[in-house]
Amino acid sequence: MAFISEEQVIRVLQQYNPWWRNPKTIREHSRPQKRFAYHEAMNVISHPSIRRFALLSGARRVGKTTIMYQMMESLMEHGIPPVNILYVSFDNPIIKLVTIDDVINIYESLYPIQGKRYLFFDEVQYTDNWELWMKVLYDTRENIKLVSTGSASPILEKRTADSGAGRWTILKVPTLSFYEYCELLQLADRPVISSAVKLINLVNLTKAELFDLFNRFSPLKRHFNRYLTIGGFPELVLSDDDAYAQRILREDVADKVIKRDVLSLFSVRNPLLLEKLFLYLCINSSEIFNAQKASKELENISVITLENYIGFLENSNLIYRSNPINVGSKGALKGRPKIYIADAAIRNAVLMKGDVLADEKEMGIIAETTVFKHIISFYQGSSARIGYFRKLKDNQKEVDIVIELPMEKILCEVKYRNDTSLSTSDAIVELSSDDKAKVTNAFLITKRLTDCGICKHKTHTPILKIPALPFLYLLGKAEAEGLDS
Repeated sequence: MAFISEEQVIRVLQQYNPWWRNPKTIREHSRPQKRFAYHEAMNVISHPSIRRFALLSGARRVGKTTIMYQMMESLMEHGIPPVNILYVSFDNPIIKLVTIDDVINIYESLYPIQGKRYLFFDEVQYTDNWELWMKVLYDTRENIKLVSTGSASPILEKRTADSGAGRWTILKVPTLSFYEYCELLQLADRPVISSAVKLINLVNLTKAELFDLFNRFSPLKRHFNRYLTIGGFPELVLSDDDAYAQRILREDVADKVIKRDVLSLFSVRNPLLLEKLFLYLCINSSEIFNAQKASKELENISVITLENYIGFLENSNLIYRSNPINVGSKGALKGRPKIYIADAAIRNAVLMKGDVLADEKEMGIIAETTVFKHIISFYQGSSARIGYFRKLKDNQKEVDIVIELPMEKILCEVKYRNDTSLSTSDAIVELSSDDKAKVTNAFLITKRLTDCGICKHKTHTPILKIPALPFLYLLGKAEAEGLDS
């Protein structure tokens, strides 16, 4: 362990695991509202016949550590002795200087432990050769159950693919959906909605029934506006100081990830250029990305370097990439992705946007980003391809989001503004009228709760106008309940 003593490691482990002495202390770190990822992770480590380690992947402050604390609390409630549970963060400066093997040996020397050990490793990517150690633990220690977290998900995925096949399951943890936001705050005015209410079936309701359904969401309008501006980071959602929350978001989620995490995990030769690129993407969020244009505007950086840096930001869970998808007989733009910031609140914080609620253009970007994030989260782990459509010969004709499944093709156009009228030449109208497109559902996502119902155009597949608030709430609710949309 070089110059780090065993006593120093013991002190760190004892500070991280106060429940060894007083089991009630776990409640100070846990929360009663449990996310879908919690249930998935508990299923992974408690499966009676299939042994797997669980790896929670997501951005900083997204709630991965809280999920682990909830899991530890649940284990203790089900009779697992507290000393059989170890939590350690490999982001700790002392722990960074020792190996996983050192940590486990010191832990097991502290107490007489019988039965299974439950290990919870936070930010595991900061320890050398972590994937090899986990492979060894899985293969040689059947008495160990392990849950770990990491902020740079594709790095984790690549290394688990190389050495962890059949040994662990990666579970993505996005920022809170709007439904989870409401659940976390335990809002008293949440609507009572049956699980039988599904987005894809709303097209069968009459306009009166839709009005009645969406009117139930009226008490949530002010909460929805706050959610769009401060985002879905649990700790910041619970804050009563939104201005301070934005500052923390800028410093901890954006600055630290770019200035520390990305630099330590990737080969970044020009850190300042990486910061400028992220700022450029924030300014141009939700727009089609032209690498040649961006190269010229960013100090003539080479396109190859630009693509590499975008990959680094994507791998660090700071951005999403949406690629073009062909729909029906209409030729589509090729090779240019749309870039979304992973949570609209990150963009608000980085650009230091003040009161965006009165800015229709800004709210349009925020709403589209939030819809895309919800859809990506809902369909993760499925066979769905999620991208956008833009006509090859008429670049103004676009569908913001296309969801392609083996038996479904869903179109989503976001018009978060007062005028949501469509013309017959709009892409979503043309594609919904095209038999060869095989569109199964089409949604026009609007701003006002009263702006709903079937669009007037007589299309092969009806286009349903649905306000963003209920659309996101119902999609998040379906995800939390593990149901189809």
